[in-house]
Amino acid sequence: MATFHINRSGTSLGTFSEEDVRAGLRSGRFLGTDLGWRDGMPAWQPLAQISEFAQDIPAAGAAVPTQPEAASPGSIPSVTAASARSGLPWDDRQQKGFFTAFIETLQMVLTRPAEAFTVMKREGGFGEPLIYAVVGGSVGAIVAFLFSLLFHSFGMFTDQRNPFGAMAGMGIGSIGFIILVPLAIVIVLFIGAGIVHLCLMIVGGANQPFETTFRVLAFTQGSTGVLQVIPVCGGVIAAVWGIVVNCIGLARAHETDTGRAVLAIFLPLVVCCGLMLVLLFMAGGLAALGHH
Repeated sequence: MATFHINRSGTSLGTFSEEDVRAGLRSGRFLGTDLGWRDGMPAWQPLAQISEFAQDIPAAGAAVPTQPEAASPGSIPSVTAASARSGLPWDDRQQKGFFTAFIETLQMVLTRPAEAFTVMKREGGFGEPLIYAVVGGSVGAIVAFLFSLLFHSFGMFTDQRNPFGAMAGMGIGSIGFIILVPLAIVIVLFIGAGIVHLCLMIVGGANQPFETTFRVLAFTQGSTGVLQVIPVCGGVIAAVWGIVVNCIGLARAHETDTGRAVLAIFLPLVVCCGLMLVLLFMAGGLAALGHH
């Protein structure tokens, strides 16, 4: 049975089973104007417009506000999105507690990214998402580094092409690494968000300010970074799933189609590869001329 997320006037009422929503509509706990969303729906909709609940809406509560023009598939109507963005669990950590809010946000972003970035607040400052990214990314990187040290001590994965193995071989201290990791996350996050947002503007998908792009990348980094705790293959899993979550997150947060979001993520890689090919051709041409 489907699970629905219910929102009223910008406030999340929680997550309920289909049967619970039906009972709530009949009892008056929920209204036809309350917004609902489940996996597979392209956008939040008033309960009165969701086919599953059409028979359970009392006549007095069936009227719903006039909806704006239909949005493109995968996007969220601006009026609906404005009232539905109640925020991630991380925004409620004062009430939930730091650890609980972090774990709930982690689970939501990793397993239900479409839902997570549909309710994520587009604005609210850089500090909150940055703290989340630093905590999650640092935990994953430090645990991966410790695993690397352990494997290195047993003579495993000593190939210097492995960055963690190389650092262990050079004897970089754990304290120094712990200090450098958060700093590196902050620098890479701001630079990466700037590049992605520029690419999103180039492909015509930047419908929100830079802060929205930064928040998507920060919550993605803080969540997928934790996957690095998986021995040996955690880094690869984190990188691949991070790309997927970023594409979904940008599409939901910027209310653009997924194709533009994917293009914005891969455009820097395409440009870099293109430049490398040009340089290689130029080097080959100069070498050929030198032989003559």
